[in-house]
Amino acid sequence: MKNALYVLLGVMAGFVLAGVLLFVSRAPAGNPIVLQPAPTKVPVAVHVIGAVPRPGLYEFAQGARVQDAIDAAGGLLASANVDAINLAALLTDGGQLVIPYKDGEAPLESAAQPELPSSTTPEDTSPNENQDLININTAALEELDSLPGVGPTIAQRIIDYRDENGPFTTIDEILNVPGIGPSTFDEIKDLITV
Repeated sequence: MKNALYVLLGVMAGFVLAGVLLFVSRAPAGNPIVLQPAPTKVPVAVHVIGAVPRPGLYEFAQGARVQDAIDAAGGLLASANVDAINLAALLTDGGQLVIPYKDGEAPLESAAQPELPSSTTPEDTSPNENQDLININTAALEELDSLPGVGPTIAQRIIDYRDENGPFTTIDEILNVPGIGPSTFDEIKDLITV
């Protein structure tokens, strides 16, 4: 009888051990945990113009203020009308921030663009020859768009390039603008000036 008891205990221990092994080795139930990337906020792009040393397009984090845009554009000029702007206002994506000048201190259009050395001498050009040329340092989008091989997208790139890098010193520098290659340059080189 003792032997039968040992056999019975052994069989029961075997069942318990098999149950534990089955429980431990079974596949986990439910869906696996998937880690999501941390949410990133889209930057706010603002075009800063007016009484700042470096006007242009700047990107900021969400919640940026007008003061942040002014700091990015190099601060305020002495002729800026600080009382006319709200430095604490939130910036909005795609907006244009115009920093006004004090009354009577706005620069003249001709004074805003410094005179640059021309690639031709005065003796080489007749008075009527430059009238039809498009100045790539001052031309508006519509004027640049009228050039052969230059559409509105390339015209905007020319404007963005000169805003970020300053005025062109020679017409050859337009080759640095993305989308303008040697063939386009050959088409427009006799139609543009700096």
